Amino acid sequence: MLEGPAMEPRGYLAIVLHAHLPYVRHPEHEDFLEERWLFEAMTECYLPLLDRFRAMRAEGIAFRITMSLTPTLASMLRDELLMGRYDRHLGKLQELADRERRRAAGDGKMEALARFYEERLGRERALWEEVGRDVVGAFADLERTGHVEVLTCGATHGFLPLLAQTPTSVRAQVAVGCRTHQRLFGHRPRGIWLPECAYFPGLDEVLAEEGLRFFVVDTHGIEHATPRPLYGVHAPVYTPAGVAAFGRDTESSKQVWSADEGYPGDFAYRDFYRDIGFDRPLEEIRPYINPDGTRLFTGIKYHRITARTDHKELYDPAVARERAASHAGHFMWARQEQVKWLAGGMDRPPIVVAPYDAELFGHWWFEGPDFLEYLFRKIHYDQEDLRPVTLAEYLQAHPVNQKSTPSASTWGAGGYHQVWLEGSNAWMYRHAHHAAREMNGLARDYRDATGALRRALEQAGRELLLLESSDWAFILKTATSTDYAIRRFKAHLARFRRLSAMIRSGSIDERWLGDLEWRDNIFPDVQYQLWS
Repeated sequence: MLEGPAMEPRGYLAIVLHAHLPYVRHPEHEDFLEERWLFEAMTECYLPLLDRFRAMRAEGIAFRITMSLTPTLASMLRDELLMGRYDRHLGKLQELADRERRRAAGDGKMEALARFYEERLGRERALWEEVGRDVVGAFADLERTGHVEVLTCGATHGFLPLLAQTPTSVRAQVAVGCRTHQRLFGHRPRGIWLPECAYFPGLDEVLAEEGLRFFVVDTHGIEHATPRPLYGVHAPVYTPAGVAAFGRDTESSKQVWSADEGYPGDFAYRDFYRDIGFDRPLEEIRPYINPDGTRLFTGIKYHRITARTDHKELYDPAVARERAASHAGHFMWARQEQVKWLAGGMDRPPIVVAPYDAELFGHWWFEGPDFLEYLFRKIHYDQEDLRPVTLAEYLQAHPVNQKSTPSASTWGAGGYHQVWLEGSNAWMYRHAHHAAREMNGLARDYRDATGALRRALEQAGRELLLLESSDWAFILKTATSTDYAIRRFKAHLARFRRLSAMIRSGSIDERWLGDLEWRDNIFPDVQYQLWS
């Protein structure tokens, strides 16, 4: 908890990490390519962050992090099938690292790098076992000691402004997100990360109904608020429904996430794209890539960014860590100067809210977890102007704030909806809206269902939530795994329509329903009446 006003620093820093992945679970296949998204994030982001956070807590470092673990991600992290597959994945990586170390024996720097990966994966294995293979429980433990504030999100990261045509879809996304958080973390969430940081006026009423106290919006959501907030993004505002909105600080965010202007583009840092999954001869690497021979990233990368050139020098972990420490010091100094300047015109210490995708730290920017650890250590030991804080703590210390209505906004390119509603993905929404209206009708027409009918209605709700995921539209816009995104959207839509037809006809195929419940088993406590 924060000390009283007399003990307050010049200003506060709130690092907010948004950890999210779409729900990808395919029990019908022994090995499924897209499940590797989760496995890579586990090895390169979630376990490294946990490692740093637990180490700092053990040493008494007064760090604070606000972090969302979205319902889809948290559900996957608690899924026995997926965690069993991750355990095997981690074992294969360790085997590959051992082979690499033996292959590079006697080769100086290359052998040192291979040993670096072998030792790193060994530490991650030890941490994985130490937390009982329960990453959600490990983050919940950090929350219990006050170091991490865990936020919820929309159930499947649905893009709420574009679902608002059917208000029950918005309410269901928020309500199921909150209930899933309570089931997995043991308490109701105090705050929410809005999917894609997307807000529209009136959404705060839905958040208030679920007991949520705060959320984050992009900079222009506050700068274009009505009336315009006196302190800009450096103090929260209360919406008409009484929910606090925190605005993103542009300067601090850009310093970190921008590959061109920010720290991650430094030439000493590890190159993301140069991976042995593509460099090694196929016969050597085949057991560690896709079974069909498709080359994949393994996470073992021996080169640094070097320069804007195809030629890459060998990576030096010690030099990269020194650079991360230097960047952490620069970031701290910049925030100190920022809060000193801001404090002169405010009646309270300013808060600098710096939100990022969690996967930036470790996955895209390999040294990101080191940067965060160095930053918090430097803040703890080297200065007194700046203090890390969670959003809930700041609200507790400063409960009186201006009332204002944030503007419609997102943190996507262009600041509004164009990433999720444009030529490649606009076709999805008419189907999603039609399915949502049909779900409304089903919930109204079958109010007290039991047995197989109730199961079918609840599965229809799950399929609707899954097809509403903003990830499918985002993938189409970025043209990455487009075939998979289209298949997933169409599969959930087809399942929803078949369920609806069976419910309306009074003839439910319980064998097929059981198979569907086995495949799409997320949200076991969903209640179809949410859509009524």
